[in-house]
Amino acid sequence: MVMGAVAGALARRTVPGPDPGRLIVTLVLGMAGASLGGYVAGVLGGSGATALSLWSLLAAVAGAVVLLGVYGSIVRRTA
Repeated sequence: MVMGAVAGALARRTVPGPDPGRLIVTLVLGMAGASLGGYVAGVLGGSGATALSLWSLLAAVAGAVVLLGVYGSIVRRTA
């Protein structure tokens, strides 16, 4: 959960444009993105987001960036 929260905060700084969600939305999407990034890294043969390491953080941030981008495009489309 902590890794996901950190990943969400870092991903929010990485994704350009206005922030369509609040802090809680960003953190929840970061946690979900960490799970997604860990899963994809595991499928590709890596260790995924299983430990507190640089590679786990990179996988978590990558997943969070993807989810924040998708969320941002959905919110902009419906608004």
